[in-house]
Amino acid sequence: MPTFTRLLLGTAAAALLSLTSACAQTARPSLSGDWTGAVGPIDFTIHLTDPAAGPRTATLDIPAQNAKGLPLQFTAPGDSVYLRLSQPAARFVGRRSADGQQLVGEWQQGPRTFPLTLSHASGTAKAAPVRPQTPKAPFPYQATDITFRNEKAGVALGGTYTVPAGKGPFPAVALLTGSGPEDRNESAFGHQPFAVLADYLSRHGIAVLRFDDRGVGQSGGTQQGMTSADYTTDAQAALAWLRAQPGIQKNHVGLAGHSQGGTAAIGAAALPGGPDFLVLLAAPGLAGDEMMVQQFLAISRVQHATPAQLAEIEKRQRSIFNIIQKTSDNAAAQAQLTAVLNPTADAQAQAQLEPVLATYTSPFYRDLLADRPAATLPKVHCPVLALGGSKDVQVPAVLNLSATAAGLKAGHNRDVTTKELPGLNHLFQTATTGAVEEYATIEETFSPAALQLIGDWIGQHTRK
Repeated sequence: MPTFTRLLLGTAAAALLSLTSACAQTARPSLSGDWTGAVGPIDFTIHLTDPAAGPRTATLDIPAQNAKGLPLQFTAPGDSVYLRLSQPAARFVGRRSADGQQLVGEWQQGPRTFPLTLSHASGTAKAAPVRPQTPKAPFPYQATDITFRNEKAGVALGGTYTVPAGKGPFPAVALLTGSGPEDRNESAFGHQPFAVLADYLSRHGIAVLRFDDRGVGQSGGTQQGMTSADYTTDAQAALAWLRAQPGIQKNHVGLAGHSQGGTAAIGAAALPGGPDFLVLLAAPGLAGDEMMVQQFLAISRVQHATPAQLAEIEKRQRSIFNIIQKTSDNAAAQAQLTAVLNPTADAQAQAQLEPVLATYTSPFYRDLLADRPAATLPKVHCPVLALGGSKDVQVPAVLNLSATAAGLKAGHNRDVTTKELPGLNHLFQTATTGAVEEYATIEETFSPAALQLIGDWIGQHTRK
């Protein structure tokens, strides 16, 4: 999923972090123990070790992301508490309550700040969310954990390969996750969208490869400095691996990319040896900077922003993106961004801006803003299915599907199907508002109608 709205859906879930600790203070109340809280629907558990002498340490668990033991820098001067995640840049800034049972403050990540109150854990286990679509063994197909290499990057990638029962050869597709470090199932909020999609397709005669992103799960490498161009080479390696497998139709091997995974899929489709078909799931079709402006506006509308507020948000974001794109030096860009975001030069506000500035000037964010699908899509000549949900606030469907269709038409691609699916959000769940905060509250992982549409389209385009 694009940039900051991916908030802890994957970005923090599998980052490779280095642990640093603060110098100990004497005569301080201990904060040792487990602390729990939530940012919107996302539950946090933070384990603090606060000895009488020696360094403080802390780790973060995000159950919805299958993330455990993410290292945090932990300092606590006076009654204040600071917890910092180094990559991606994020932090908690809070203060102890009078009774010492709560830490009241804010979670700051990317351009957004969220209220967060951490309380001493009660010891009562929270019931697991109901996810009826999550596949459960035994399966009517063969599922094997495999490893394949991206020789260009020198990285080994771990994944799961599912092959239908019966006699092949079968068509095949590799699934590409959205932005940020994601596991092979694209796990988020207790949902496993790619496990559900792979299960459906393999039950309907299609072999599927899904794999952990670099630096996640069983995959080597790192997300540090990674861009869509790097992810495109992973997609190419997945295609090559699938085509080398016995029992696969060598001329019916495709890519299905979700959100920014769609950007990588388009990149691979524009190169020699690309996919034989392409499925784009909520993939950006607009220019990256314009897409992000529209994302901010769509999210703000769901939050009931007034027309005047929307106009101010649009003006502000266009100014921010203009600075980032025109100023290649990070220090100079951050100084200009500070003038926009903190014109009063307030020291506390500036400290809170640090993770925002780091995100805005990261290679990933710069690459995101510079993306120009209009230049890449005309090079895609394989059959394309592009889908978007009418309630998607991260990649608004109407604008992006229209831009995708126009780009493909410019390259004279005549086998293109674009469709806006009513009532679905960015994860292809049946939604009420489409807001990110709603994802965890929905039991449905992937709309059955969307699954059928994808399966039927692939089937129609891969018949022998």
